Amino acid sequence: MKIGFIGLGNMGAPMATNLAKAGHSVTGYDVAGTTAEGVTMAPDAVTAAAGQDVVITMLPNGAILRAVAAEVIPAMGTGATLIDCSTVDVDSARAVATDAKAAGLLSVDAPVSGGIGGAAAGTLTFMAGGSDAAFAAAKPLFDIMGQKAVHCGEAGAGQAAKICNNMILGATMIATCEAFALADKLGLDRQKMFDVASTSSGYSWSMNAYCPAPGVGPDSPADNGYAPGFAAELMLKDLGLSQQAAEAVDADTPMGARALELYRQFVEDEDGKGKDFSAMLPRFSRRGRS
Repeated sequence: MKIGFIGLGNMGAPMATNLAKAGHSVTGYDVAGTTAEGVTMAPDAVTAAAGQDVVITMLPNGAILRAVAAEVIPAMGTGATLIDCSTVDVDSARAVATDAKAAGLLSVDAPVSGGIGGAAAGTLTFMAGGSDAAFAAAKPLFDIMGQKAVHCGEAGAGQAAKICNNMILGATMIATCEAFALADKLGLDRQKMFDVASTSSGYSWSMNAYCPAPGVGPDSPADNGYAPGFAAELMLKDLGLSQQAAEAVDADTPMGARALELYRQFVEDEDGKGKDFSAMLPRFSRRGRS
């Protein structure tokens, strides 16, 4: 396929490279001027999108997505597919899908899970919203960039799934970090704590696959000084989206709201910016109850 890829940051660049390695012709653009291996660079987003079979976007937020979509949708040919892999608010995803449909395009909102490591390894999970035809058009590319793609429903459903998933992730990571910090103060060895919790009712992805305690469990950012696989500020963004959505539909999400509050404090008032979201463990280890 001929693919335009707009947004070659920490996630977008390896995703675009994997598509190029698979034999697709990929033209890329990033406002910061970043590049990706195997990708031909365009001078602007419109040039990257013009005449392509598929255009993929990986952008920071809904406002930027809407602005980029307004530029590239008119440049795309009827029948082409727009795949947005950004994590944005549901309203922005649905607005872009409406504009794409009016222009005769297929569109999918397909945020990802798996972090920078998953993007590089091609093991991402895609949560997709859009028509059956749009998902079918995008699926071969999802299979290159990831290990799983779930068609969650119509436009906006992918973003809804991502927001709900990451609300769970943020809350469970906080609980996992709190538990390790408490175990430390009770004199319980971290490895013993892991051996129990990882094989009993404390089992979770945060504990078993992404343990926040260095030297315990599989390798994770904790073993690399908490250099981000998934940055705390990105978790803050996603928790903010979850609470924005919860307010819009009058959903009671007190744990999600409290997780947002804690990550906002960690990122904005403490030393969390630029660290992995699992760096909440040393944060709790340093603190007492007051």
